[in-house]
Amino acid sequence: MSKPVMITADSTVDLSPELIARYNIRIIPLTITLGDDVFPDGQGFTPLDMYARYRQDGTLPKTSAPGVQELLEYFTPFVDEGYEIVHLDISAELSNTFNAARLAAAELEGVYPVDSRMLSTGVGLLAIEAAECRDRGMSAKEIAEHLESLTDKVSTSFVLDTLEFMRKGGRCSGVAALAANLLQLKPALEMKDGKLGVYKKYRGSIEHVYKQYITERLKGKNVCPGHVFLTESGEIEPAVIEELVKLVYALSGCKEVHHTLAGCTVSTHCGPKTLGVLFIEK
Repeated sequence: MSKPVMITADSTVDLSPELIARYNIRIIPLTITLGDDVFPDGQGFTPLDMYARYRQDGTLPKTSAPGVQELLEYFTPFVDEGYEIVHLDISAELSNTFNAARLAAAELEGVYPVDSRMLSTGVGLLAIEAAECRDRGMSAKEIAEHLESLTDKVSTSFVLDTLEFMRKGGRCSGVAALAANLLQLKPALEMKDGKLGVYKKYRGSIEHVYKQYITERLKGKNVCPGHVFLTESGEIEPAVIEELVKLVYALSGCKEVHHTLAGCTVSTHCGPKTLGVLFIEK
């Protein structure tokens, strides 16, 4: 008889508290460090707080992944309670979190770490899929194998309003950021082979770009009908989001569009008014 299954993920999953509770997913946070202040990602310090601090003194937080010992201590109580674990992490190409989880899992029985090859709610989509598989009675090993077969079917992309935060974090040059601002270019990024790269540059107001970007990402795609995420990094007007949610419903034909706010780990690199539409293709 299979053991009960616990689904866990790191905080870059960017799921709302409501979705975490609904699907009974346990979250281990990355750490946000800003000067002398230390916060668990997603707890007590939001992207909006981060932008306010940046505008005040020009500082951005540093993020760090949980280590092997921390993950071992996190997994062990679940194993001791009789659970097997399916654990999801941000792409191993972007963080050491998965490698630490893999090493911790080697010390325990029945812990299955999965490299999502994604970030943000691209990981969240897989976490929800894992929870739904668990609720259908699949074993931890079966769920992990199923998730690994899905990683190349997850569409994870974002469009940025500014390259200022990428420049500040050393991920693009000052010249490139200045040129993008002068030309009103809005770069669109997507995950491929576990890495995040620019695939297109839009031009114009960001509100117009959102619609063009969403339409191009969804039109003609065979979207799995369960869940689509519209994930932002903050500071987008609610009326704009409401209009975009309607557009996603119309183009995707999905049952649920989840509007979520990315955590600080993601937002510190992309800056305010970043928006992504994320889904799984059949």
